[in-house]
Amino acid sequence: MQATGLRTHGWNTALRSILLLAGFPFLLVAMGYAIALFLVAWDAPTVAKGFAQAWRLLPTIIPLALVVAAIWFAIAWKANLRILEIASGAKRVADPRDEPRLWRLAEELCIARGMTLPRLSVIESPARNAFAAGLTPDRSMVAVTRGLMDALDDRELSAVLAHELAHIRNGDARIGVIATVFCGVITLVTDGVWNILKAMRHVRLGGGGRSSSSSSSSRSGNSGGAGVVVVLILVAIVIAVMAHVLAIVLRMALSRNREYLADTGAVEMTQDADAMISALRKVAQRPQLPEVAEQVRALFLHDRALSRNVGWFATHPPIERRIEALVRYAGGHDPGPLPEIADDPPPAEDATDPDATLAPWKPEHAPAFAGGGEASPWAPGTAEQTAPLAPRSEQQERLDAMAAFARTLDAGIMQNQAKREEARREGRNPDEAAPPPPHRPR
Repeated sequence: MQATGLRTHGWNTALRSILLLAGFPFLLVAMGYAIALFLVAWDAPTVAKGFAQAWRLLPTIIPLALVVAAIWFAIAWKANLRILEIASGAKRVADPRDEPRLWRLAEELCIARGMTLPRLSVIESPARNAFAAGLTPDRSMVAVTRGLMDALDDRELSAVLAHELAHIRNGDARIGVIATVFCGVITLVTDGVWNILKAMRHVRLGGGGRSSSSSSSSRSGNSGGAGVVVVLILVAIVIAVMAHVLAIVLRMALSRNREYLADTGAVEMTQDADAMISALRKVAQRPQLPEVAEQVRALFLHDRALSRNVGWFATHPPIERRIEALVRYAGGHDPGPLPEIADDPPPAEDATDPDATLAPWKPEHAPAFAGGGEASPWAPGTAEQTAPLAPRSEQQERLDAMAAFARTLDAGIMQNQAKREEARREGRNPDEAAPPPPHRPR
């Protein structure tokens, strides 16, 4: 259907999202078929019979893949908000008096649309950005940066909040988790296939030893030989690679599509396309939060780096296209691009730091090994052991916790990090609440 206005533009965008989401089950079936081909390749008498045997295995493989996806989805459902808060550094606004302007604008929008007020959070960063999360309207959150609230007036901030509330109302977080889970299962299988192939690269398909000879003789009545094995495995690899790439493309396209839909929802809520356009222009000046993981930045209102990726692999549509759609379908007026604002440079080291000019010959600054019997720090193998770890910022600590959790899958790491965050909010020493996460390997 040709879009002629804001409403038909929204309908077309929603229809495209449904079609994109419907592609994931087909890719899951394709990946299951690739696994089946790997399983039957060694015993198939011919290529055609190998294809048929793999097809008959699908009713067994697909339910197993769906069980893995269901477990993954259950974990995301349970811990989605907490993980995002830790990863982004967002701090919950527990009292309306702490952020009265943010609370008032969000509450007005929710009352007007009959929505439950989501959890509001603030990221203490000069960047201008926001994101929404939550798998149900009752368990959702909207986070904005301090820089966004400082740079935008009430109309523009209302437009951004309406955009994020539209994400919640449209169920975009839930759709995003479903797409991520499907894509993750497919990627997990692809990685497994590559690991199997690496392990098999030294295995010869023909005979070559007593064990391989006996194995070949035992299968001689069933196996079609090395040629059949090679063909079936090559076909499986092609299917697996295509499913992997298409899953990523579908996920990125779905993400871009939902941004257009949320822009439409924001204008419907506020009836102010000009405010949404102006807000996007100001966000584009300084959107970057480089300390936040890329997977989390994909949820933000805009990300300069992710929107500049090669077309099909961009998570966000370019700001220019989003504004163009608002001008065309909502009748907004574009003030034009604003100059980008560079990120703050890291603070320079203070040359007057007394620790940097300590006289090494003073007794209190003498090396510990001088007269103490300890090994010299310049001795081989001792430098790394004696060098103290550099202090970490709160954001670095959060990233270290997530990295350690990804390596070990130890839920206790994230629980300890949550305790440390709570202690900081209450003004207590976090080291007394829980041990810090290990440093990431360098």
